[in-house]
Amino acid sequence: MPWQFELIAGPFGGITEGPVWDGYAVLFTNIENSLIYRYCPSTEDLTVVRGDTNNGNGLTLDQDKRLYCCEGGGEGRRVVRYNDDGTTDVIADRFEEKRLNSPNDLVFDQQGRLWFTDPRYGDYRDDMELDHESVYRCDPQPDGRWTIQRMTYDTTCPNGLVISPDQKTLYVAQSKYGDNESRELLSYPILDDGTLGAYDVLHNFYPHRGIDGMRVDAAGNIVATAGWEVSGPGPMIYVFAPTGRVLSTHPLPAHRPTNCCFGDLDLHSLYVTSIEGHLLQARLK
Repeated sequence: MPWQFELIAGPFGGITEGPVWDGYAVLFTNIENSLIYRYCPSTEDLTVVRGDTNNGNGLTLDQDKRLYCCEGGGEGRRVVRYNDDGTTDVIADRFEEKRLNSPNDLVFDQQGRLWFTDPRYGDYRDDMELDHESVYRCDPQPDGRWTIQRMTYDTTCPNGLVISPDQKTLYVAQSKYGDNESRELLSYPILDDGTLGAYDVLHNFYPHRGIDGMRVDAAGNIVATAGWEVSGPGPMIYVFAPTGRVLSTHPLPAHRPTNCCFGDLDLHSLYVTSIEGHLLQARLK
């Protein structure tokens, strides 16, 4: 049975993205206004917890519940950590002394390593210093620094990414718009030496809108936001098995969903953001 979504907050006048559950509330970004909101379902309070995020996009938390963000534009183009005292620590802003393109989404593995995607959307590319759009990994060092490694050499516009519960697979959404551009769900094996093996294409959305953001559930299934009102089956939540088999689809009351996360104290709700600036919620059985 399709999940029933209701509007919790918004629209905010600009894209909402990066939802993440902090244990009590959902944090999510409003990209154009460079804001981070926090919605607490137990009190229904909605507050702004951070501003000046340089068009902050994807969010994640480390094991100590510290907040990390992909600052995709403005003076940013970097991955940062926001500290409780209001300061910001830069995790990565360059690769091989060249500025990143526009960090988009990020996820920690169980070793505390931070993986992130670095595409460039839109036609303006005059300020790009890198000639590729790749997935990177930042590894924490004992002295507090982070090292950065390029992990993919075959992506053209990597967007959302997640890691399987057994830590053996990296899933990446290729989401570039335009004729003959890839809109695919990719599956990379994470090898014992920490590198990635050759990918498999689990699902091809072309010529329609592909996956923007995604999560994995406890069984290892991929829960993804995809689709649009222009073509194809429309805006959906897709649930994929690790093999790529479509297990279920759930239509959304928003034209273009951007990302999702599990939430509420039992983690049995799904929160979804959108290009129109919504925060939606469905209770899952």
